[in-house]
Amino acid sequence: MSADLVPDDLWERIASLLPARPPRRHRYPGRLPADDRAALRGIVYVLRKGVSWRDVPTEQIGCSGVTAWRRLRDWTEAGVWWPRLHEVLLAELRKEGLLEMDDAAIDASHVRALKGGAHAGPSPVDRARPGSKHHLITDRHGTPLAVTLTSGNRHDVTQLMPLLDAVPPVRGLRGRPCGRPCRVFADRGYDFDKYRRLIRARGITPKIARRGNPHGSGLGKTRWVAERTFAWLHQFKRLRIRYEVRADLHLALLQLACSLICLRRLRTSF
Repeated sequence: MSADLVPDDLWERIASLLPARPPRRHRYPGRLPADDRAALRGIVYVLRKGVSWRDVPTEQIGCSGVTAWRRLRDWTEAGVWWPRLHEVLLAELRKEGLLEMDDAAIDASHVRALKGGAHAGPSPVDRARPGSKHHLITDRHGTPLAVTLTSGNRHDVTQLMPLLDAVPPVRGLRGRPCGRPCRVFADRGYDFDKYRRLIRARGITPKIARRGNPHGSGLGKTRWVAERTFAWLHQFKRLRIRYEVRADLHLALLQLACSLICLRRLRTSF
């Protein structure tokens, strides 16, 4: 089972992005460092199974969970997951004609933050318990384009512009990289005329449901893909509840899950 956690196509894309290790000392070199692929296997194991880092089966994975956590920390600080790996996968999707960025959907999802930390605040939907929010923008098919993390008491609309800014320029075809979408779909939580003006100022058409109007606007036919992507993300059990005190490491696991979803879409297209 451990071999399936890091298949060859995933490892080939990540291996070239990993930072070079410092040279070993000639005298007293110490123990050999754990294999990078084994460390990645431990990271994906925790992401999928939701176990604590100390409960990673060392014999099965090839390294301890503490070692996997340290590599996650180091690789996150080196920018391996975001934007480098994600940009590579988005470029491949565009090259294969699997990325449609003309229409984008935005949504947010709340998770409980058991240990608190940065970007954790009293959640209005969970009896003021500490929580965080995942904010997501996807293309027309639900492919994750960008994610952000905030505290649970932040309003969804505050991340509307940061999400648009976080969408990377996607290469993969000859010519200028594909950047911002043409239309943005969102639910009533984003219904503010101020943000409509900001979106239009960037050459993007806002398609945001109006508060107080009856349902049946038809926007849900395009917007539902963001909710489906959250369902895909929550299949990674480590993302259902935030256990990491460090917000950057929880966001790194969220970004890695987005890249795995992109890779899964590439596999099903062949």
